[in-house]
Amino acid sequence: MELFRSVNIDWLGKKWYFLGFSLIFSVAGIISMGMHWHKIGSPVPLGVDFQGGTQVQVQFQNAPDVNAIRKATDAAGIKDAHIVTYDAPEKREMLISVPEQSDASVDASRAAIEGALRDHYNNPFKVNKVESVGPTVGHQLEKQAGLATLYSLIGMLIYLWFRFELIYGVAAVVAVFHDTLITVGFFALFDKEVSLTVIAAILTLVGYSMNDTIVVFDRIRENLRLSRREGLTEVVNRSINQTLSRTVLTSGLTFLTVLALFIFGGQVLHNFSFALVVGILIGTYSSIAVAAPMLVAYQDWRASRGKAAVLPAAKRVKS
Repeated sequence: MELFRSVNIDWLGKKWYFLGFSLIFSVAGIISMGMHWHKIGSPVPLGVDFQGGTQVQVQFQNAPDVNAIRKATDAAGIKDAHIVTYDAPEKREMLISVPEQSDASVDASRAAIEGALRDHYNNPFKVNKVESVGPTVGHQLEKQAGLATLYSLIGMLIYLWFRFELIYGVAAVVAVFHDTLITVGFFALFDKEVSLTVIAAILTLVGYSMNDTIVVFDRIRENLRLSRREGLTEVVNRSINQTLSRTVLTSGLTFLTVLALFIFGGQVLHNFSFALVVGILIGTYSSIAVAAPMLVAYQDWRASRGKAAVLPAAKRVKS
């Protein structure tokens, strides 16, 4: 199915607008992460998965009031409690998370939450589930999450190096790093917690964005073989236009799916779906506005050094 026919958009002619857009959101995210680092010692708010702590899933007899529950935890001396609606509102369940300072305080936190609700909140309840993560385990998870993201980028760089050429791999990894930076920056800007489920969403977006970029690169490579005398700028513009229908269809349908998840998925999936919504938009944008223009920038850099303006076409695959 082809949505657009005979599209002739000069994408590279708008590269400075794209650069400005990327800089604005990247710098805003970095500043916000710096402010969080100064305040809490972390670039973004971290969930219990990484801080270590206790999550108590509580079901109330009557409809719960988040503000009243927060007043109850404050009155009991429980600091930094994170309170969200769990599952559908008609189930009257809340998820109360409390960060821990040491492994020894895990059991005490559960007792403190139950005591706060019993003494300061007049609404009968029962505890359905309790999950605890010690701070030592939380730091290990934080380290492993960072390494998982780093290894995925390195693996994709190596794959694209062999599949295409090194410049293709560098351009794709820069674009994915750009996507990750802006997505995490949005979490810092909107003061949203990063948990293991959010890391899973970011790793999903790394693969999604990379796949979208490879589709554009494949078309660029094929057009370079067919148009040896044509300039790289024209080839890149034409390749993006030729893949535009595919990009809009796949990214558009995926975006509608995760948008529905964001709107109707409830608080438990809110941050996970938020990462997907932001990441799909930014990942689709970067395939056009970041990765592809880097090929042209590479050619221009070679020309400025007095080297032949070699088009970075991939090697021909032997049949």
